[in-house]
Amino acid sequence: MYRQRFRPFRPWHESPFQRGNMKYIILDLIKEKSRYGYEIMQALEELSQGMYAPSAGAVYPTLQMLEEIGYVSGSQTEGKRVYSITQEGRQFLIDNGEHTEEVKGRIQDHWDSAHVGERRKVMNQVRELWQLIGQEFPDITSEKRQHISKILERTRREIQVAIGKSQK
Repeated sequence: MYRQRFRPFRPWHESPFQRGNMKYIILDLIKEKSRYGYEIMQALEELSQGMYAPSAGAVYPTLQMLEEIGYVSGSQTEGKRVYSITQEGRQFLIDNGEHTEEVKGRIQDHWDSAHVGERRKVMNQVRELWQLIGQEFPDITSEKRQHISKILERTRREIQVAIGKSQK
């Protein structure tokens, strides 16, 4: 019997960035020193204490857009495209300093170091549950699937109550 390979989701890798806000952090990182794309991705992951791994599909289009509007310049160095902030980019950060600090604050709040360990533990438990159900699903009877569904629905409601969210 052919089984599709199960790929668990990685819920702790969600982004705290609202649409268009990554540019502020990228510019702020480049302001410190010139960097290439992968180095920017690593710096973003470090900022999140490993809780967010940005994709190339998020970082490189942002770099391209910043280059097109003149906030960064890119040059080839040792086979890598290295990005540096331009004077226009520095001025943009100055003009938008309050917003840049707001985005940085949101990132710090999102990945508060005091809660990273707890969050990682809970999200690993969710991942393990996801894997267990996903791997065994093809062999679970319809009756057991319905029972699991009821357990998960009850658990979801209990978690909503525990965190103070209204039930939807």
